[in-house]
Formats: sequence, structure tokens, C-alpha cells
Amino acid sequence: MAEPASTNPAHAHFESFLQAQLCQDVLSSFRGLCEALGVEPGGGLPQYHKIKAQLNYWSAKSLWAKLDKRAGQPVYQQGRACPNTKCLVVGAGPCGLRAAVELALLGARVVLVEKRTKFSRHNVLHLWPFTIHDLRALGAKKFYGRFCTGTLDHISIRQLQLLLLKVVLLLGVEIHWGVTFTGLQPPPKKGSGWRAQLQPNPPAQLANYEFDVLISAAGGKFVPEGFTVREMRGKLAIGITVNFVNGRTVEETQVPEISGVARIYNQSFFQSLLKATGIDLENIVYYKDDTHYFVMTAKKQCLLRLGVLRQDWPEIDRLLGSANVVPEALQSFVRAVADFATHGKLGKLEFARDAHGRPDISAFDFTSMMRAESAARVQEKHGARLLLGLVGDCLVEPFWPLGTGVARGFLAAFDAAWMVKRWAEGAGPLEVLAERESLYQLLSQTSPENMHRNVAQYGLDPATRYPTLNLRAVTPNQVRDLYDVVAKEPVRRNSDKTDTGKLAAGSAGTQEELLRWCQKQTAGYPGVHVTDLSSSWADGRALCALVHRLRPGLLEPSELQGLGALEATAWALKMAEHELGITPVVSAKAVVAGSDPLGLIAYLSHFHSTFKNMPHNPGGLEGPASQGFPGSSSAVLFLGKLQRTLQRTRAQENGEDTGGKKPRLEVEAKSPSTEEPPAPESGVPLTPPSQPQEAGAGDLCALCGEQLYILERLCADGRFFHRNCFRCRTCEATLRPGDYGQHPGDGYFYCFQHLPQPGHKDGPDPGPKSQDLPTPDENSMPSGPSTSVIPQEGTSPVPNPSQPTRRLIRLSSPERQRLSSLKLTPDPELEPPPKPPRSCSALARQALEGSFVGWGIPVQSPQVVVAMKEEQEQSPPSSEEEEEEEAEETMALDSDTQEALLTFAKNSGTMSKYPTWRRTLLRHAREEEMKRFCKAQAVQRRLHEIETAVGELEAEGTKVEQALRSQSTSPEQQKAQWLEQLLQLVQKKNSLLAEEAELMLTVKLLSLEEQQCEVDQELRGYMNLEEALKTPADRQAEEQLLKKLLDVVERRDEIVRFQEERRLSELASRPGAQG
Repeated sequence: MAEPASTNPAHAHFESFLQAQLCQDVLSSFRGLCEALGVEPGGGLPQYHKIKAQLNYWSAKSLWAKLDKRAGQPVYQQGRACPNTKCLVVGAGPCGLRAAVELALLGARVVLVEKRTKFSRHNVLHLWPFTIHDLRALGAKKFYGRFCTGTLDHISIRQLQLLLLKVVLLLGVEIHWGVTFTGLQPPPKKGSGWRAQLQPNPPAQLANYEFDVLISAAGGKFVPEGFTVREMRGKLAIGITVNFVNGRTVEETQVPEISGVARIYNQSFFQSLLKATGIDLENIVYYKDDTHYFVMTAKKQCLLRLGVLRQDWPEIDRLLGSANVVPEALQSFVRAVADFATHGKLGKLEFARDAHGRPDISAFDFTSMMRAESAARVQEKHGARLLLGLVGDCLVEPFWPLGTGVARGFLAAFDAAWMVKRWAEGAGPLEVLAERESLYQLLSQTSPENMHRNVAQYGLDPATRYPTLNLRAVTPNQVRDLYDVVAKEPVRRNSDKTDTGKLAAGSAGTQEELLRWCQKQTAGYPGVHVTDLSSSWADGRALCALVHRLRPGLLEPSELQGLGALEATAWALKMAEHELGITPVVSAKAVVAGSDPLGLIAYLSHFHSTFKNMPHNPGGLEGPASQGFPGSSSAVLFLGKLQRTLQRTRAQENGEDTGGKKPRLEVEAKSPSTEEPPAPESGVPLTPPSQPQEAGAGDLCALCGEQLYILERLCADGRFFHRNCFRCRTCEATLRPGDYGQHPGDGYFYCFQHLPQPGHKDGPDPGPKSQDLPTPDENSMPSGPSTSVIPQEGTSPVPNPSQPTRRLIRLSSPERQRLSSLKLTPDPELEPPPKPPRSCSALARQALEGSFVGWGIPVQSPQVVVAMKEEQEQSPPSSEEEEEEEAEETMALDSDTQEALLTFAKNSGTMSKYPTWRRTLLRHAREEEMKRFCKAQAVQRRLHEIETAVGELEAEGTKVEQALRSQSTSPEQQKAQWLEQLLQLVQKKNSLLAEEAELMLTVKLLSLEEQQCEVDQELRGYMNLEEALKTPADRQAEEQLLKKLLDVVERRDEIVRFQEERRLSELASRPGAQG
């Protein structure tokens, strides 16, 4: 029954307040509401209680219930936790507003200043499950009916700001618009307080406002004075965002979103995009909210080639400056991407407008990400203390593809408010700062998977959010430099100069320590006497002994008899690489000739750093080494074996005679680095060195012919390369471990995407059929978004194998009753007769069932998904539906019920009868797809950072090595310091390369998951056909797909098994593990 229309003007103002979609409308309707009720705005929690008491309106009751429930949590002490605390919040972004909400609930007086006068940012933010629940608990659906309906898990920045603005206004926060914070004004005398320097002309009340807490949420470009910011650099990364007008037509509602597609695991989609449009991207996301929002990472050379950028400038500001960007070309660029990604189904793409009335499109740089070294500081002058805290982008700039900005921003807002509560309780400044920094250490590690599962329990107390919480991880003594007493000499950075003498003190010991370790490892071997790190290794026996000690069984000592020095050294180098993961940086000839002593020392130091903690067996030759050695090179070793297996497989596919495995000692011709100098690849001329080389000064790059210093050497196929030279022959992408192959026909190296297939020796592989230019029909979407779009016609993503055994599901009361009375297994007589067995069928079908795509969404019923999307877009839920949804969220789904649901899901007729289950399964599918995309982007970002860091280490190492080789008259102590520095750089580089190998395993796993999705989807099309209707070609294709699926699953299992064995090995090696 509809409620009668009210004649009370306060009711009308309240309805206008709820429905307002512009910042000025929100403020004017709230002022009207306060005037109608006779309440002064900006009065803190007492104002909220007055409004609630006087506005006896049915439409407001559900909102008061939510806010009362939040305010009634014990941590807020009924709004009396911080009654005498005065706070200034800078910035009305989502994080600043969320912090203001918490401070107001604590009972503090909160004043917020914002330099803008309206909210105009259309960009869409991804929301973690806890942020969705948190905003719902604040009445988000009351203010914005479409908030996260169905499977949606995102919201535009503008809408998020609007709904949080309404909350802070109701809670009595005082807001000043068009006011810019420029700095702090210290108290001029004892008895006065801290004030803010504001521009242009703040009202007198605001200019004289004295506060004891400042929370800065003004964005990454503004960090208050005193805070130190650290830069995290990667490779050049250019992001592009664009917003198109959402007309909310039926056609637009049916266009599926793209939760995220990344080149790192789905190259076919981007190859199709490149062929169709000439556009080269790294990733793309498409969300549908107030606008059609696209965000992507574009390659610089593509932007230059298509005329989006006028000129290539080394300075990022000039490269992406307005003078260097062609607006018309940029608009054509994003239109082409949007048309391709949506099959042109959005129709005419009209740009939304930004705050200045221009098309809402921008290109930005996220090569460098800024991160504050500390989250809080305390300043004191004339006895007045000021607590400063950072939240949002000025604390940590988010890496946009991860979708972590709002989630971690809200967590930082909670942590900052908790800090203010502790401050108000009278805790000492150092104690408060130590607790805040302990929480800050957890922030960058948080993800939906490693936080408390029950998001309903999240609150201000950090213990409700972080499972592994240690508020004493940082001690008060460690944060003394964050407590700044003005006009006094602060006690700070008492260990600033501790590093100055370290190099000289330990330089002489490192080389001696390496020598002693080598002597200890080679002791007891006949004919091996290690007295130095040069001539003692020339006959190859010492190196063979070292390898044998670490991996017995590869070679018996007696087999060394009659073996030449070059052959023995070549064998040792090869076995160290193939069986221990120690990549050569020196050639066998250089070791035998003693022409590169620095290279040999660097090579031996890799052994030492990797195996120095392995227990030494005093039994000499008879003692076996641990097969599960905890060395950092295990991932490098695993990738190397995968690489060689691939090469052998491709050689067999090419019909080459491998002749079986060679004897262990038959390695003279193919051993690593036995040729000196290395021969260039065919067709690549060697450029002579720019200056004459000193004997033993290093090898030559097999591609450019330039000199290679120790830290620059990358070994592949027995030859050394510069890392920057070792690129794909076709696309010139940097080749990383396990992600390239050598074509036997031309000898060149290629990334796997462009590696020529067997029988195509004249050029790169044109790619699978899915890479062909698609037509804009519904079945032509490349494989990327087909598995990455949730929901999508005929497809859904593969669940993550690490999915927990218990899940949350939302069931209505009638559905729960129906479930209890349902028979969960189909009748036997309805089952079809068994099909004749085929080779590999049983195993492959078992793998197929284990990798069921879509969490129960039948591939042959796309109309169900479309209907649900239309329902989400056009019918915001009522308050009763909202309450029911929230009640359903708390229900846990055990493994038995999950299996039952999946059984139902495989029957195309069942899921349409249970819309709540369907919606829940769709949400799980979207979350899993987003997890995969975020993981891929995090890996890609870290790989870029490693590449940048390795380049810096190589440049520094080159300078040190040049000094060592040229300064023959330098004092021995200086040379020892340089050598120590060089070895430290080698160790740092080896550590980074080991991390890179670990990340590449994750890349392979993601790529195999994507392949499994594609094969799974295609195979189900054949399996759903009636057997009598299948042609011989259909049966042959189905059999090939079954074999391919089995191969993909086996390769995934191999990597997962390795990672699990590595994890268990690390756990067993920890101190106290035996106990």
C-alpha cells in the first residue's frame, strides 16, 4: 500500500535531500531541512539526534536505524569517545569523507575544507566486499538505489562522494567549500593552538578555528610539510580513462562489462585488437555506472604511431602535456577501443563532460607511485600538540589496475580514526605513533583474502579487520623522529650515520669468507686444493667438486680421470645451471685461462649466497646434499627445466632428430659459454667494441657486439647478451625467464606469442584463429573478454582453485524451504546411457568437471543473464528487498550445499528458478575474475619495477667494475671495498632475478588458467551436441580439445605442485619447525 503524500515541508526537504544528484542540490536541500526543523547545521552528533527526534517521517526510519546501529557500537562510547577533540579534515574525496564519518561518530568536532565546489569525477571505483557492506550499513542504498545491486561491485567517484557527503552532513560535520589548505600556522604563544593557512578568503570563524588533529586527504600531490615520500618506479606506463554518456537504453544494459583483461595472461585478445585497429594495449577494464567507463594502459610507441602524441619526449610531463597530445586523435583512439571491446553495441559513443565542460578523457602517467614513509606525525610548540595523519592517495598512491584505492583508503581512514581515539584517551605521543605505524605496515599487504572473512564484524577496532595484528610491531623508540618539538633540538635519527663505516669494516672479510666456504665445500675431493679464487679453479676439478657436493650423483669423482680442464669446467657450468639454478656469468674458457677473475668471483658468490645455510656434511664424498635445498634459485631452476622441455618438444614437432639424450660428459659443443667470443645470431652483425678491450674485461654481447660487464650478462643458449638486447625478434618485448623460445630454423629468440609454429620457419606464428579480426556479431569476441566478462553470453570465468571451502550465499526464506525439500540428485532413469569410451576421455572429462566454468551459469541460457542485468539496471530494490539481501549475505554455504548448487547449475533449466542463487554465483564469478586480473596487474607492475631496479644495479655495477679493472695503482684497501661493493650488487641482482622467476611462474599459471577457460568453453559446445548429430569432424575436434585440456590441466598441476612443495620446504626450514 502506497504511503500518503506528506504536506510537511521538512518531509519534502528530506526527500529532496535523499534524491539529490548534484553537490549544490544536496547542500541546499539539507539547509532547507535544518531550517524547517529549527536545527543549526554543523553541530556534531547533537545535531543528528535533534534531526532524528524532530523528523518523525516513515521514509527516514530505516536510515536512522542504520546510523543508530553503527553509532551504537561500543567503540564509539555513545559519541563520547573524543568529546573534546577538534579535528580538521582536508579534502572531500571518498577517503576524507569516510574519515570524517568515523571522527564524528567518536564525538569529535569535525571541520572539513574542500577546494572544489562540486563533484564531477565520473571514473568508476572497484569495491571490495567489506566496502560494499560498510557503505550499505551507512545507508548507501537509501541515497543511491542502484548501489551494488545484483552482481555489481563498483560505483562512480561522484556517486560515492555524494552518498558520503549526505552521511557527514547528517552527523553534524561542518563543511567549507572553495577553500584551499596551504599550510599550518603554529601557535604564536603559550595557551594558543594550531590553525590552518587557508586561501583565498576563509570566513573568520574558520580562520580562527584551533584544532589538535589534522587529517590530510587532499590527494597524492599534496602531503603536509614534515612527511617524507618515497617513490616506487617502474617502466613507463601510460593510462587512459574515458567516460561515455550512458543513455540506459535496453541495448546498453545488455552490453556485458569487462572486469579486466590483461595481456600478461590473455595475449590473443590484444593481438586481435592490434590487427583490427592498430592499437596496442596492455590491459583494459570496462564498467557501466552513471557513464560507460573505460580505463586502459596504452603503449607509447602505439600512441606515437597513431598520432595521439606529437613527439617523443624523455620527460613524462612534456610527453603527456596538453601541448603534445592531439585531442581529436585521442578521442578516435578511445572510440576505436570501446567499439572493439563491446562489438559496437553501445551505438553512437558520446563523451561525458568533465567539470570544465570538455570531453571526459585523459591520459596520465603511473610510472611512479608515491608512498609516504610514515602515516602520522606529532608537532609540538608552546605546549600545544598537533597530531597529523594521512589517508587516501597522499598516504599511498594506488596502482589503479588492482582496484585497491577505495578499500585501502577506507582501511587507512579507520586506522587514522582509531589513532585519534587513542590520542583522546591520553596515550603518549610516541605510543600513539608506534601503534599507527604498526598498522601502516599491514596496509600494503591487505587483500580480501587475507582479512577477516566476516565483513559484518568490521569496525573501528583494528582487531575486527586484521587477522594477524601486532600493535607493537613498531616500538616507540623507532618513531622518535616522528615527534617534532618545534624550537627544541629533537632527538631523532640517532642511527643516521651507522652505514658510513660498514663497507670498509667488512670488505676484507667477504672475499675471505667466500674462500673459506669454497675450501670447506671442496674438502676431501682427490686432486682438489683450493687456495685462492682464480688459479685453483683452472683445471675444472674444484668446480666439479663444488657441484657434486651440492648435488651428488651427477658425476662420480672417478669419471673426472682423463677429462680435460675445458670439458670438466663446461660440464660443471652446465650442471650448475640445469640442476642447481646457478646461471653462468663467466665462460668455461675464461675460467680455464684465468682471464676473468672478477667474473669467477661473482659466479662463486652466487653459490655461496644460495647454499651458505645448507648444512655441511662432514662425510665428504659420501654425504648426499639435500634435494630440497632452500636456495633462492629453485624457481629459476624450475623455469629453466620448463624452457628446455619446451625446446625439445618443439624440436620433435619439427621432425628433428634429437638422437636421444647425450651422455653426461658429451657437452663440449653445447656447453654454456664455451665459445669465446660468442658467435652472433645469423643475420645480426656484430658491432665491434667502441674501445679496445683489456684482456679478460668481459664478453661481448651476441647481438650488439658491445662489451658486457659482469652485472650486465644474461646467458641464453650458451651465449651472453645485454638484458636490453635480449628481446623478441618480432615485437621487441623484453624476454623474461620461461617466457620465450628459440626458433630452430632461424636461431632467433621470440616471445611465446610470436614464436613460429612448426612448419612456419620463415616468420612468426600468425596466431590462433581467435586472433583473426572478429566481426561485430555476438560470437566473434576474442577469447579474452569472453572469459573475463561477467556476465557474458555463453561464458563465465573459471573459479580459482584456492577458493575456500565455505562461502557466503544469499537465500530467501521460500528458497531455503524449497532447498530443504528438494532432491539434490537427478533420477537414474533420466540419465542418458553411457557413451563409448575414447582415448584420454575419462581423464580429460574429469579435469573438465573439476574446472567447471561459470559457477553454475548455463552456457546455453544467455537470456537469463541478460534479463537479470536489465532488472538490475531498471529496478532498484525496495527497502524490504534491501533488508532481505543483507540478511541473506550472512548465510554460509558449506561444501555439500555448494556441490548441490553446482549440480543444479549444470542443468540449464534449474538456475532460472532460483534467482538468488544465480545472483550469488554470478557475484562469486565476478570476484574470482577480478582477483585474477588484480593478481596479473600486481605481477606485471612488480616485473616492471624489477626491470627498472636491475637496470640501475647494472649501471652501478659497471662503474664499480670499471674502477676495479682500471685502477691498478689504487690501494689494496680501496680495491677490497670496490670488490665488496660489486659482490653486494651481484647478490642484490640475483635476489631480484629469483623474485622475477617466482613471478613468472605466477604468470604461467594465470596463462594456463586462461587457456583452460578457452578450451573449456569450446569443448562444452561440442559436448552439448547430441551424439547422433555430431559429424566426424566434430568428433575429431572434440577429441583434440579433450587432449589439449588434459595437457593444460597437467601443466597447471605441475606448477601448483612445485609451489606447494616450495612452500612446505620453506616452512620446514624455519627455526623451530622441528619442534
